[in-house]
Amino acid sequence: MLKSVHLFGCSSGFVSNLLKPNSIVGFSLNFISSKRLPTSSSCSSSRLSCASSGSMFLAPRTASFKAFCGSTCSEANQDGTSTSPLSMSESPPPSSSTVVHSAEKIRNVRFCQWCGGQTKHGIPDDEEKLRAICTVCGKITYQNPKMVVGCLIHHDDKILLCKRKIEPSYGLWTLPAGYMEIGESAVDGAIRETLEEANAEVEVTSPFAQLDIPLIGQTYIIFRGKLKKPHFSPGPESIECCLFSLDDIPFESLAFSSMLVTLKLYVEDVKAGRVSFHYGTINKRPGTGASDIHAYTLDYHLRL
Repeated sequence: MLKSVHLFGCSSGFVSNLLKPNSIVGFSLNFISSKRLPTSSSCSSSRLSCASSGSMFLAPRTASFKAFCGSTCSEANQDGTSTSPLSMSESPPPSSSTVVHSAEKIRNVRFCQWCGGQTKHGIPDDEEKLRAICTVCGKITYQNPKMVVGCLIHHDDKILLCKRKIEPSYGLWTLPAGYMEIGESAVDGAIRETLEEANAEVEVTSPFAQLDIPLIGQTYIIFRGKLKKPHFSPGPESIECCLFSLDDIPFESLAFSSMLVTLKLYVEDVKAGRVSFHYGTINKRPGTGASDIHAYTLDYHLRL
């Protein structure tokens, strides 16, 4: 499931069923350059419509790339440093200024990931952005957006949603989704996340949406899929999992703007009689938090 201190961003790319022991999967790497700078500077186990974590059997899990972080993994902030327990928020950075925003993120990178030396912050030759530059080996830490993948499962004219068991947005509904792991494709990640959060084995049938949220450094890739078996139950990060008819989707109780956009687009497509692929940029209003799911505009929307 998704967890991060600051979320979303701009990245493109598209389309190992690895399982994680807890919380969010995957993280984006900070790539270390070898370039040096000059020296100067509805709930029941018998009903398919809803499954609760209190009554459903949870499938066993195997260790995944999360083991790299330890049993209590910390998610990387936008700057790529690991500082706090995993959590998900659509809260944007404190400044809307591109330059200040960049500087604030960079300042959090205090040590070189290559040699452990202290970093300074400056603009390398032939570049335009502030970077964290090692004062010992001279290498540069590059920060990159995170990729989130998930599944929109349509079964018996209903959509599978999971109620979050973690903060933020505890008790709110979301599609099964989370960060891609190193070594897996977007499709593999979406299948794995659905298994982890809803104990559901799914087959991906087509891409549905790519949604970039540049202000907070993340991209969503959502796939359409179908259940291989008519069974699901809550994973460790879900209170319950339910199938909702399109008219009963809890739009006012969704966890994040990304979920609101995805589900609205899908409902519009189904009612229009043609499901399309969507690309769009979700521009969150500066100063809004995870609970402000309506505080956005959908720009550059392409329907294919």
